[in-house]
Amino acid sequence: MTVRKLLMALPLLLLVAGRSIYAADLLDYVEAERQSSIDVADTLWRLAELGYLEQKSSKTLQNYLAQREFTIEQGVADIPTAFVAKYGRGGPTIALLAEFDALPGLNQAAVPRRLAESEGAPGHACGHHLFGAASVAAASALASWLDASGVAATIKLVGTPAEEGGSGKVYLARAGVFDDVDVVLHWHPSDRNSASPSSSTANKSGRFTFLGRAAHAASAPDRGRSALDGVEAMNYMVNLMREHVPQTARIHYVITDGGDAPNIVPEQAQVYYYVRHPKPSQVVSLFKRVVKAAEAAAMGTETKVSVEVMHGNYPVMPNHTLARVVHDNMLALGGIRYDEAEQRFAEKIQASFQIPRLPLGSEQHVQPYVFRQGMGSTDVGDVSWLVPTVGFTTATWVPGTSAHSWQAVAAGGMSIGHKGMHLATKLLAQTAVDLIARPALIAAATEELKRSQGPDFKYAALLGDRLPPLDYRR
Repeated sequence: MTVRKLLMALPLLLLVAGRSIYAADLLDYVEAERQSSIDVADTLWRLAELGYLEQKSSKTLQNYLAQREFTIEQGVADIPTAFVAKYGRGGPTIALLAEFDALPGLNQAAVPRRLAESEGAPGHACGHHLFGAASVAAASALASWLDASGVAATIKLVGTPAEEGGSGKVYLARAGVFDDVDVVLHWHPSDRNSASPSSSTANKSGRFTFLGRAAHAASAPDRGRSALDGVEAMNYMVNLMREHVPQTARIHYVITDGGDAPNIVPEQAQVYYYVRHPKPSQVVSLFKRVVKAAEAAAMGTETKVSVEVMHGNYPVMPNHTLARVVHDNMLALGGIRYDEAEQRFAEKIQASFQIPRLPLGSEQHVQPYVFRQGMGSTDVGDVSWLVPTVGFTTATWVPGTSAHSWQAVAAGGMSIGHKGMHLATKLLAQTAVDLIARPALIAAATEELKRSQGPDFKYAALLGDRLPPLDYRR
């Protein structure tokens, strides 16, 4: 057998004692990306761009991969900041997800006390700057590994904007971006290292806009019909409804427009609702009930109401076959360790918590393998119903930190976040190599997904056929 043919046969030979014989070389490639990925993460952290407005952040990630000879497709699924980057050919196609949007109003300096650098500005309180940087670094390391090994495989990095309420991945899934993918890998910043399989809630949201008739609230109130009355009547009925919904349902709202002045009967008012449940069918049913409450409120107040569905996500479909692979790799790599300065930073951060959920020191360890049902939602759920998908978390934040907090922004802007990100890079790369090396794992993961979907599954996005809401953060 020639050397070239031997290299092409390596997928059959790559595992020794459960570990890749190329693990050392692969991790060398990951290490070579370390400083560059930190620079990218810090750039995204400073940019802190909101969903569908992440032009500079998206371009930063694209440039990183273009310099490494990935082919780039921009503006995927009619979303200007979405992109697909590919490297390699043939073999299984492994997709890596890369998020990069920030959250409004959570700007924070990289210090262990509440200090906004720009009050009211966005901040990376969910760590998506780390998410995107680790994913592109892993993709680049895998490209180097493919070149060195001669193995046939394709790496597909999918730049996914607007996870925070914009359902970016749903539009990508609906457009067929994942149709040629065998396995999807993703991760998320957290306060812990965990590869446990987990699920989330399905989610559907809508803006309910009431239109009434303006009038002077003191001299001619009889001529007016208050749109705000419609909003308040709707909210009252939905709050009564809470007694008669499943215990695992979640319904929350904010009034986004309550009128202009107290002495004017509000001509327009708006309320923004989220409806969640672990089952998509229940979310559809509950959302219909919320719509009925809105229609009844409009009838009772002699106003009109319209609803704009803003986003909708499936729950994450856990895949135990893939989760075991990631968990084993995480155990082999271990957690992260703080130096003295990081330890002092972490202690000050923990002092800001009322009730720390995890002790300092837990960042060094891997959490036990156990299924977790989360109550949040994510647009990766839709992807996971179409392609075998696995995710994990690493300790990029001080143990006990909640997502969407200033403490998360602070740690994500310094070396604690960088260390957790680098661990994620290694895990993404190593897991991809293991899957390329063992086609049987991909087949088993695919079969597990088919069983979980059920024989009658047919994908239909919960947000319907609406176009991406590119201005939802303006």
